[in-house]
Amino acid sequence: MTTGRQIVLSALTALAAFVYLGKPADAARCGNSPAGFEAWKREFGEEAKAKGIGATGVAGLMQANYAGATIAADRSQRSFGLSLDQFLAKRGAGGIVARGRSLKQSQAALFASIQQRYGVPPGPLIAIWGMETGFGSQRGNQNMLSSIATLAYDCRRPEFFTEQLYAALKLIDRGVLSANTRGSMHGEVGQTQFMPKNILAYGTGNLDVSANALSSTANFLRAHGWRAGAGYQPGEPNFAAIEAWNAAPVYQKAIALMGRQIDGEGASAAR
Repeated sequence: MTTGRQIVLSALTALAAFVYLGKPADAARCGNSPAGFEAWKREFGEEAKAKGIGATGVAGLMQANYAGATIAADRSQRSFGLSLDQFLAKRGAGGIVARGRSLKQSQAALFASIQQRYGVPPGPLIAIWGMETGFGSQRGNQNMLSSIATLAYDCRRPEFFTEQLYAALKLIDRGVLSANTRGSMHGEVGQTQFMPKNILAYGTGNLDVSANALSSTANFLRAHGWRAGAGYQPGEPNFAAIEAWNAAPVYQKAIALMGRQIDGEGASAAR
């Protein structure tokens, strides 16, 4: 004879089965070695199709390889732990400022146009340009999609890079990027090193072209609260926009300092 308790347990079991059947498939599981990467790609590809990613994007993902160099770089970002003076010396700040002042003069019309449109003066833009790629000379030679797919698969920061991977696949579908696009270790591309989500949100053209990259960077800063005419040193209103560009405090201070020097103020900027 069925007891009341058995009836309750049976009902709960049926309910659990119903809920399970109604749930979407679990997300592709992360991993910490190359061993599971191919299986993860196939699972992620199915999820991507379900989210509307087209055949071109999914086919690109299937070509991606596990990027061991990217994982090694992601585990050893020691320069962000340096003091400001050490960081400036390591990144060649003196050379960036000197070249930046020259570029500010030689491309004055471009920077005036950007400042008129976005409110961002030349200094911080040029400092970012110099810091990120040596004014376009060092844009990276890693496969962008492999780098981002590897970091989306890796268990360290999968949520952040999963969003970047979906953005990259959308850009590939649209023909903005390709599965063969080259970039830096974490998938950054262009003259000022944009991640795919930021390309979707703030990109103003081919980011391998310096004018587009600088305009896109100014667009990003304005979208993150940059106010025309306000200061951008630590404690001033526009420093928060620089903080949004890069999370490392020493990087933020370096950009503010170099930008101030490029914009014509002395080397005695506050540190």
